[in-house]
Amino acid sequence: MPRIHYYHLSLILLFLLLRSSLVVESAIGVNWGTIASHKVSPPVVVDLLRQNKIPKVKLFDTDPEILRALMGSGIEVMVGIPNEVLGSLASSVSASDAFVVQNISRFMVKGGANIRYIAVGNEPFLSSYQGQFQQYVLPAMSNIQQWLTKANLAGYIKLVVPCNADAYQSPSLPSQGAFRADLTQLMTQLLTFLNSNGSPFLVNIYPFLSLYQSSDFPQDYAFFEGSTHPVVDGSNVYYNAFDGNYDTLVAALNKLGFGQMPIAIGEVGWPTEGAPSANLSAARAFNEGLISHVLSNKGTPLRPGVPPVDVYLFSLLDEGQKSVLPGNFERHWGIFSFDGQAKYPLNLGLGNGVLKNAKNVNYLPARWCVANPYKDLDTAGNHIKLACDMADCTTLYYGGSCNAIGDKGNISYAFNSYYQLQKQDAKSCDFDGLGMITYLDPSVGDCHFLVGVNDNVNAGSTAHRVNFGFWVSGLFSMFIYICACGFL
Repeated sequence: MPRIHYYHLSLILLFLLLRSSLVVESAIGVNWGTIASHKVSPPVVVDLLRQNKIPKVKLFDTDPEILRALMGSGIEVMVGIPNEVLGSLASSVSASDAFVVQNISRFMVKGGANIRYIAVGNEPFLSSYQGQFQQYVLPAMSNIQQWLTKANLAGYIKLVVPCNADAYQSPSLPSQGAFRADLTQLMTQLLTFLNSNGSPFLVNIYPFLSLYQSSDFPQDYAFFEGSTHPVVDGSNVYYNAFDGNYDTLVAALNKLGFGQMPIAIGEVGWPTEGAPSANLSAARAFNEGLISHVLSNKGTPLRPGVPPVDVYLFSLLDEGQKSVLPGNFERHWGIFSFDGQAKYPLNLGLGNGVLKNAKNVNYLPARWCVANPYKDLDTAGNHIKLACDMADCTTLYYGGSCNAIGDKGNISYAFNSYYQLQKQDAKSCDFDGLGMITYLDPSVGDCHFLVGVNDNVNAGSTAHRVNFGFWVSGLFSMFIYICACGFL
């Protein structure tokens, strides 16, 4: 590889090393996922992070627009390498070098992105993958590590592998934790690699999923206020699922001879919709309890006084295009809605108090598509299916905030979701004459009818811009809607 790829990074090596700390302090970061049809521009999201003093962000890929937006922000970044790329990176050093140069190192110029971790794969050992990515993880890591060494960055950028908690298990008690039998050899090799390079073990822990998947799971055990069903493990007593899961991992690490391995939490959080236990109050209670627990430095029974080195909340924003195979809640993990508006008061423990909303979000005009009150809606079923197959209608279903708005409300919500997805194209509100455009917000109580984000213009315009021409052209339809719905 040409020497130019390395020496320009070495020029800032001293500066970077001075910023490194010999003692890693526990910090709260966030996951920034982008599986969404309504995307706020990366500069606006980075400003949101900075407003809320969030020091660390975890990405799932190496999106160049996001990395450019993060340049100069000082925010510590974990970039992600998708599982599907691991095979090519494992195949040759040159392929790995080319990937790192193209997707990572070019953003690490002076005043650039502060990339501190590279996540090699995303839960590549997940049992449901049936081993299809396992063989590529260590060779890919080895090739990337060679590049970091040649670039004099091995002491600054660390490689990690996000692991699902199904990589380890226990028959009943945390102290009996062990890695899955099919992973024992591979985990020993991975832990040896991580240990030799000063990297933590990165794990995703979701007490919500334990509660969601088991009717016998004690609800209070998922939170941090104490439980009426504690788990007694010898002299150790567990009052919350997070500590129990965490110490199951600690026990598994002990069994392989890596009892002192630092642990970071790659994903943890609570959704706000999509299941009976997914709501605003539960999400707030869980995240507040988690943050307080971690920042207290209390640790866990097997690691008293030693909290995780880092915790990345899942997630920053809702992602309206995620798969709902696990459940409708998958699209509602954000502490902010898709447009960067705080869902509930939350103190991240970062000196800000409650969350601050995103500024300068570029919304589409304030108009909505709703069911025409003068039309027979008996034939709307097929249109609803079409709309909801493409747009996000999960809030209409059981456990959603729009679950009780009635049949006509359901039709309007579906129509509007599709209309906003299509950037308010007038034709997308036709539905064989059953839809109509209105300038009166049809939101009902906690059920909010969204206005989409305009990602085709530069950041900085005011929210919900509506010019005079829009109002004049829509005045008559608004009047009809108001009269038909009984507001006059």
